[in-house]
Amino acid sequence: MVIFGITGDLSKRLLLPALHNLALHGLLSEHFALIGIALSDITETQLRETLMDDLMHSCGRDCSIETIRWLVSRLRFVAADFESETGWQSLHTVLEEENRTHQAGENYLFYLATAPEFFLTLVKRLAAEQLLDDSGGHWRRVIIEKPFGHDLQSAHALNRELLKVVREDQIYRIDHYLGKETVQNILVFRFANGIFEPIWNRRYIDHVQITVAESVGVERRGRYYDPAGALRDMIPNHLVQLLALTAMEPPASFSANALQNEQVKALESVPPINPEECSACVVRGQYTAGTIGEALVAGYREEAYVDPNSQTETYVALKVAVDNWRWADVPFYLRTGKRLRNRNTHIAVQFRKAPLALFRRSGASQPRPNLLVLNIQPEEHICLEFEGKIPGPVIETTTVDMHFDYRDYFGVENRTGYETLLYDAMIGDASLFKRADMIEAGWAVIQPMLNAWSAGRGGELHPYPAGTEGPLAADDLIRRDGRMWRSL
Repeated sequence: MVIFGITGDLSKRLLLPALHNLALHGLLSEHFALIGIALSDITETQLRETLMDDLMHSCGRDCSIETIRWLVSRLRFVAADFESETGWQSLHTVLEEENRTHQAGENYLFYLATAPEFFLTLVKRLAAEQLLDDSGGHWRRVIIEKPFGHDLQSAHALNRELLKVVREDQIYRIDHYLGKETVQNILVFRFANGIFEPIWNRRYIDHVQITVAESVGVERRGRYYDPAGALRDMIPNHLVQLLALTAMEPPASFSANALQNEQVKALESVPPINPEECSACVVRGQYTAGTIGEALVAGYREEAYVDPNSQTETYVALKVAVDNWRWADVPFYLRTGKRLRNRNTHIAVQFRKAPLALFRRSGASQPRPNLLVLNIQPEEHICLEFEGKIPGPVIETTTVDMHFDYRDYFGVENRTGYETLLYDAMIGDASLFKRADMIEAGWAVIQPMLNAWSAGRGGELHPYPAGTEGPLAADDLIRRDGRMWRSL
């Protein structure tokens, strides 16, 4: 495995701990070797010492000193600029040495843990260096992080250029949300249980809410975030992916192509928002100074590397449809934002009300609609809310729930969410990765909004204090339909 940008934050916080966890569970081959490339003045020995300290800190009580030593002992380092001829020669040399030492079979996995502007350059160079040539019976694969383009046109262009030098089946476009257990469990929940799929349609479901709320601010990512904003940063990848898994039809099999085909169909069923109706379907917000917990926090415009007059949204809520036989007339409400009250990612499926209020003459309060919540983070659980009778001689109902928690059933492990994705890339299972058409279908959902905003339509920026649930205009968006957001 070759990591471009091994000294970066992604490698330190997520990739190396994930590799440690895979090794700890016996899922890294004895033939595994790791090569890191970065422009740095540290030596290979210093990098090994740094990564050992980082792993012991990040893995906490779940760390294995023996496993960390094993992993670090298999690390080689090439200190070079990505365009350095000497660096590429060194990479060839180290690859040949490690392949020979560990008998890796010339199977190479390249991970681009770099800034997006390097993606195409690195893949083209890998191809020019013949490092993506798998004609000898071995395999060669490339993992690419998000963001994949900044709009539909750039995503299409990037796909087109990549596919000139590498095959689609060699590209693994990663979304770390798909490594989370509850996200994967959406498929199992829907298609392995005969009780839910028959009611997973417009006859029984009133609407769906998909929420990705963060309590953190932009932190020190202002240089990337200010030109991007919440819509580009979160909707076409994370939230659209959750929408696709929720709305897709049952696949013919659990093969990568079958799963991806159905997700693309679901996304292609989302009709484009009319620019004239953008203000009624989309809300933009930006956080101002406020309180998170008991801590005072600055507003977005006071953050580092952010324009003091920035009009970038840190919150977005939108209403979309999935215009097909299963979901006609069922609205999907999506929202995401920074500096909100709590960190909370969930899918809430609200079912239709019971057709007859049988207890209305008894004076009982009106029963609430049933709600199914798939919570993705920070806790991973599934909860079904339904009505039950309060004990006593009077008929009075209240909402109760059935609750499945990963922690209670399976214990808690210190996972990054990348373990499954890295392992799948190594064994060649692309089920949890994105194809080119999936990427473009995700961008197609939001492109009309980007076009409307750039034309000055529907882009009003609504301020909201940090530590709240977002701008009041977002409440109005869903309240107009007689509904309300699930509280964070």
